[in-house]
Amino acid sequence: MPTPSCGSDFLSAPGLARGGAMLPDFHITGAEVLRPGGLTDAPLGVAGGRLAEGGPGRAVALPGWRVLPGIVDIHGDGFERHLAPRRGAVSDLPRGLVALEAELAANGITTAVLAQFWSWEGGMRGPEFALRMLEALEAVRGRFSTTLLAQLRVETHLLDDYPRIEAAVARFGVGYVVFNDHLPHAALDKGRKVPRLTGQALKSGRSPEAHLALIEALHARGAEVSAAVAALAGRLAARGVRLGSHDDRDAATREGWRARGVAISEFPETFEAVRAAAGAGAPVVMGAPNVMRGGSHAGKIPAAEVVREGGCTALASDYHYPAPRIAALALADEIGLEAAWGLVSSGPAAVLGLEDRGRLESGLRADLVIVDAAGDVGAVIAGGEMRYCSGEVAQAFMA
Repeated sequence: MPTPSCGSDFLSAPGLARGGAMLPDFHITGAEVLRPGGLTDAPLGVAGGRLAEGGPGRAVALPGWRVLPGIVDIHGDGFERHLAPRRGAVSDLPRGLVALEAELAANGITTAVLAQFWSWEGGMRGPEFALRMLEALEAVRGRFSTTLLAQLRVETHLLDDYPRIEAAVARFGVGYVVFNDHLPHAALDKGRKVPRLTGQALKSGRSPEAHLALIEALHARGAEVSAAVAALAGRLAARGVRLGSHDDRDAATREGWRARGVAISEFPETFEAVRAAAGAGAPVVMGAPNVMRGGSHAGKIPAAEVVREGGCTALASDYHYPAPRIAALALADEIGLEAAWGLVSSGPAAVLGLEDRGRLESGLRADLVIVDAAGDVGAVIAGGEMRYCSGEVAQAFMA
């Protein structure tokens, strides 16, 4: 499928700076290597943090292991538990992101897009926290070669926040913005009790009465939203920001977003929406936990069926970082390893415009994950830097 072009702001975003512990040149022998075209037992070289032909450096023998491209996680919010292990226990966000990177590495993720809300919901989803998270992401820049990027999930009815959102995109080089609308419109239209109102109010730090008044005021501005979103999308696109919509309900919804220049369809809720997106050449992102569970926890369409139809471009961790690896390996039995692993590597890399990763080809970044026959991770290398290593693989590298 055609993918959006990559803006320069995205490529210079916080998290792309390299760490300083690059491995000496080496080449892997004895392992199965997933290259474009399928598995091969030819040696895989790494020199200067890039994949290289031939046998640079010393040999690292890994018989019985499999070498795959590093996972590119296009959308995940599992980082929230690292930043606030318990509600209200938010303190040192940079250290939380360092802990997050360790979990990413242990699960084969070498590039991660952190999906941060900019929402009326407040708390960790509110604008002030979003700015704190972006500042923390900038603070950890250069500590490791794992790539951490930011996505802002913008609630469409926060019309008065649009200038602040644009300023944050410019200041922090945010390269990916997704539009959400989580207001309980149906209940508000009918004057019914808003679901989960008290719980949401507690998370936001508001009283239930103040929280209800806020969402009622936002709901009342619905007639202004379409034109305002279209204008905002146009300004962001002019900066090279890639744009997505979240939870497309049907073909008409997806077509409306496409008309505004919002190309990426994240977690569409119906096959109608998937087919509308895929038919227009739009990337479709589905949740890897959905594949793991055998269906959506929220009763939406099963992601595995979308994959079987050929409508899925990328699988994302969503809320569970082990999920991309586990889901891709499970799908490999049906659609083949190259196609299945492409959903968590080359597919999302192409959607993000990251042409230097997602495949094991000479000259690209040395982002790779080494797994055993069961799919468990033995080592992860990001940009030529060892980010995770254990057991037999650690012994092989230390020999």
